[in-house]
Amino acid sequence: MSGGEGSPPPKRPEKPEYTVYRSRPSLRGRIGKPNLSSLRDRFSRGPGAPKPDSETDERPLWRRGLRWAGVAALAWILISLLAFAISAQIQKGKLAEGIGDELDGNPFLLASPQTILVLGTDVRSGAFAGPEEAEPKNCLEAVGSGRPKDGSCKNPPFRSDTMMLVRAGRGTFRKLSIPRDTLAEVPGLGPQKINSAYASGGAKLAIRTVEGLLGLRVDEVAIIDFDGFRSFIDSIGGITVDLPEPVCSEVSDGAFNLDLERGDNELDGFQAITLARTRSNTCGSSAFSGTDVERAQFQQLIIDGIKGRMTDVTALPSNFLRGPLIGWNAPRAMVSSMGALTMPQLVIAAGIGGGGTDVLEPSSTTAAGNLVVSPEECLRAAKTLLGENPPRQPKCPQG
Repeated sequence: MSGGEGSPPPKRPEKPEYTVYRSRPSLRGRIGKPNLSSLRDRFSRGPGAPKPDSETDERPLWRRGLRWAGVAALAWILISLLAFAISAQIQKGKLAEGIGDELDGNPFLLASPQTILVLGTDVRSGAFAGPEEAEPKNCLEAVGSGRPKDGSCKNPPFRSDTMMLVRAGRGTFRKLSIPRDTLAEVPGLGPQKINSAYASGGAKLAIRTVEGLLGLRVDEVAIIDFDGFRSFIDSIGGITVDLPEPVCSEVSDGAFNLDLERGDNELDGFQAITLARTRSNTCGSSAFSGTDVERAQFQQLIIDGIKGRMTDVTALPSNFLRGPLIGWNAPRAMVSSMGALTMPQLVIAAGIGGGGTDVLEPSSTTAAGNLVVSPEECLRAAKTLLGENPPRQPKCPQG
């Protein structure tokens, strides 16, 4: 029965409450056209019907195997990188307190070139020493961390056997060796052989001495661990060095001997360390005379040999298989201020960076055996290493 005039209009039914969900196709579905025929086939078969072969075996077996091999390779690489990062951070933690205050580095080495001072001391473990040279573990750890001495040492003081500056970053990887007998102004001590700076004040005083000698700033420091360095070289399968002359030498009272030919020589870890320490030559017909400058050149050849082995295409498969071992041993070759963030950048810079090798050349020798370097040579070497003039004037004492 309809209402008469003046009656209110009928109420509209209330809108039911519900939630709207929007379905979005997968990325693959957005790119390709939808396969409607396969969808119709699935509905036409009905529930419980077996799938045809085309749906049960969508990918060939070899493709699935290749996929899982890729996943395994990626996991192996990640394990290697993790081992490297953990090892680098452990080594950084061993650096003596206060040394970092002397450094000007930042964690962005690849984008901002930095100068790294590499030091190797003459403290020796039983593996690299004669009967009277071996030092106990506490002494090795103390001196290897950058401290000048420790009460447990038998034969102090210990000097820097190796001094090398590395300029790395922004496509650059240049090296400058400083002979250990170079005359330098050691703060607080006056003109001395530069290797005595480490004996008097450890890595901290060695940094200040090098900065004054060449007028530059040291950003990072690395103190070579001979045992770790030997293990690292062995973990990459040894190195190849190209010698300009035959080398015959005896180190540590004949505990280690070399008899190497001119040209390419394959060296294991012990042989590489022996070559780095060689200061005398017993090859009568060789032009190698055993000078400190030649010794510095040998050390640079070893660095080049490591770089060559790590970047050699033919060595990539073996380096990959040894990945976690290399990752763990590489940072253990040194105690350094570079940790898990900066050390990998140094490795990348060494692999992709270009640059030469250089040695600070003395102009004369004093009666005490000090190598005198001219101010012009100090400026030249600093400018070559940095690619520009150093921020301060080099101070090279003239004897």
